[in-house]
Amino acid sequence: MEVASISKTNRDIQVNEAIRAREVRLIDVDGRQIGIVPLREALRLAREKNLDLVNIAPQASPPVCRIMDYGKYKFEQSKKEREARKKQKVITIKEVRFSPTIEEHDFNTKLRHVIKFLQEGDKVKCSLRFRGRQITHAEIGAEVMQRVIEGTKDIAVVERPPLLEGRSLIMILAPKAEKPEKGERKDATPRAER
Repeated sequence: MEVASISKTNRDIQVNEAIRAREVRLIDVDGRQIGIVPLREALRLAREKNLDLVNIAPQASPPVCRIMDYGKYKFEQSKKEREARKKQKVITIKEVRFSPTIEEHDFNTKLRHVIKFLQEGDKVKCSLRFRGRQITHAEIGAEVMQRVIEGTKDIAVVERPPLLEGRSLIMILAPKAEKPEKGERKDATPRAER
């Protein structure tokens, strides 16, 4: 079994005739160390077992090579990568804009949006833009931000406190990490209901 070309993701792995060392430290299929052997001898042993010779540690002196099924190895590596990607959670940042002169009903509506985003696991950037001479009363904007913090204190953590950047007051909220209490499971439904 000879592998002539190697995929772009594994281009630095040398297989069979692509190995350029004179002698290699050989590891058998079972994981036993055979020892330092000439490259031709290692290739012969791999062909006898109808497997590939793979250079797993090219920086070593001499390089460490293992006899294995390279196609199966590549498949298992790609399977592990797919599983790792499935488990990743992409965190997005949603933005909700407030104004210093916001009315109560508008504030409550925007606060509900903030809470919804946090419950979905997203971070929320709360921004408040000052227009004209409103900037002279920055404390009014700080009060609005404080009301947002109070409204979300049960489900959110202030990742970045309100800071004035130019004419905008910006704050970032992140969802609290849920930790199940000792002895409790994440899904709190009793066994009888399942």
